[in-house]
Amino acid sequence: MTVGAPEAVGIRIREAVDADWEEAGRICYEAFATLADRHGFPHDFPTVAAAAEPIRYLINHPSIYGVVAERDGRVIGSNFLDERGVISAIGPISVDPQAQDRHVGRMLMNAVLDRAQVQQVPGVRLLQIAYHNRSLSLYAKLGMQVRGSFAAMHGAPILERLPGYDVRPAVPDDEPAMNALCARVHGHTRAGEVAEAVAAGSARVVEHLGRITGYTNRISYFAHSVAETNDDMRALVSEAEDFGTPGFLVPLANNDLFRWCLDRGLEVFFVLNMMTIGLYQEPEGAYLPSVGY
Repeated sequence: MTVGAPEAVGIRIREAVDADWEEAGRICYEAFATLADRHGFPHDFPTVAAAAEPIRYLINHPSIYGVVAERDGRVIGSNFLDERGVISAIGPISVDPQAQDRHVGRMLMNAVLDRAQVQQVPGVRLLQIAYHNRSLSLYAKLGMQVRGSFAAMHGAPILERLPGYDVRPAVPDDEPAMNALCARVHGHTRAGEVAEAVAAGSARVVEHLGRITGYTNRISYFAHSVAETNDDMRALVSEAEDFGTPGFLVPLANNDLFRWCLDRGLEVFFVLNMMTIGLYQEPEGAYLPSVGY
């Protein structure tokens, strides 16, 4: 999967360890904040801590592979490969603003693409912020294809109830139906994420006419949702008590769901592109991706 490129002199890529999370988290915050400021967008993460805690989680998760770039013994960037499912998700990737323009980002991408190749992953995906032309170009050069665009929607909770659509917490016995639904919509399951969300108490299902017709592991930027129809998805979104920052991701190709969000006062935070290498199937049903895919 790797595309050849000159390596930055004095840069070493190694596997991330727990001791890296604070510096990698600071860099993640500053990299995304600098980029947003340059383009006049609000920050993805409101504080350094808000960026660092997800980085800490990623580094310490047994099924997520993390790497850092190091120069003179100091961390200058990081990247991750979520290996919990059939399809692996890349990111977040971030490079210290003081160390950019030295091929560090390409090296971090090649490191996780090489890992995916060794692990014989059938497909990898990421969501890329649309206003960042340089990352779009880099990922395309590395062989990734754009598959769709998504609006990060944020605002006050909707808190409506759709008659006939009952939303409740998911329990372990629901997991087979949840995974079967994901397989119908996407052609594969995300069983690892589903099991974690159910165990943590954050997963919800919607039942319609006595069947599970949708689920979410949380309506947010970091979690995914799948459903048979837009009405099932509306029920899940309407029930969420908050969306967090920067909200949740809606496919722009789903005009009906996108307009419904706008009609309920939600606003577009920014737009992202999904990019893929390898196995990809066009979804058949309603879905909200996570920031990974």
